[in-house]
Amino acid sequence: MAQPPVDGVQCSSVSLFLRLVPPLAVLSFVSLVATANQSLTTFRAGIDLVNIGVTVTDNKGNLVTGLTAEDFVVSEDGRPQTLRYFAAGDRSGPPAAEMHLGLLLDVSESMGEDLGFTKTAAIKFLNTLTDAADITVVDFDTQVRVGRYGQGDFARLVERIRQQKARGNTALYDAIGMYLDGAHEQTGRKIMLLYTDGGDTRSAIRFGELLNLLKASDVTVYVIGMLEHQTQASKGAQRPILHQMADATGGQAFFPLSVKNLESVYEKVLAEIRAQYTVGYVSTNEQTDGAWRKVELKVDRKDGRDYRVRARKGYYALFRKP
Repeated sequence: MAQPPVDGVQCSSVSLFLRLVPPLAVLSFVSLVATANQSLTTFRAGIDLVNIGVTVTDNKGNLVTGLTAEDFVVSEDGRPQTLRYFAAGDRSGPPAAEMHLGLLLDVSESMGEDLGFTKTAAIKFLNTLTDAADITVVDFDTQVRVGRYGQGDFARLVERIRQQKARGNTALYDAIGMYLDGAHEQTGRKIMLLYTDGGDTRSAIRFGELLNLLKASDVTVYVIGMLEHQTQASKGAQRPILHQMADATGGQAFFPLSVKNLESVYEKVLAEIRAQYTVGYVSTNEQTDGAWRKVELKVDRKDGRDYRVRARKGYYALFRKP
């Protein structure tokens, strides 16, 4: 029996798949990702602005802040591009774009013994991120439930998290897909934080299809993989999958050794969000063919430091029928 919705929308794995993938027999799923979801890749303010979240570290992995637009070089399919938008998450530069946060919580049955501490750590994290315009909470087990809250609704959000109970299987991929489906309607900076303790056991969406959705989005994904109670074989299988989810968007995956380390991991995620830059440009390629465009970002600063850039690797161009 389906669980009742909690302050939001509930969707079973089957109905979610039909929502994300309309039954058009002539289109494969991959073709659909490259066409129907093109709105995921751009801001729209009179022009088509390709928006990319960028994290910069030094050769020791320390986050680098204080850079300016002049320090970044961007190319698309090998062709230089001109930045039209720049903002720094640490507020050292121009005002950052409005930020939308997605928090995805695995509340499946395997979470049972750690769920209490998990809820407390998540609430503490949200309480420190007061500059998010809104927070979308997606809690999932066999079912996926979604609710969006403004800062004025924080008490309701906290109560929603506190009421969670461990139950059912793990519709992980469907939960991410459903979040992305709602996030494409938002404009601004989009951050998704996923907390899960294991692999998908329920979803209609397959992993390869999910990766295409992530690549088509302009969401930066951070993953906390709480694999403490998994077998070594399961850990070996799940770590690369969670890494791929984050890497596809320019985000990062964290794997705390114990649930007791959760708060320190959340602090690292918060530092990543604060240090992220947002850059935007209008592509010199005016083709609207839905093709994949490879994007490369570099820091060009003559100070002798070794800068390493983490960002999504490209985007799907807009598609318009002739």
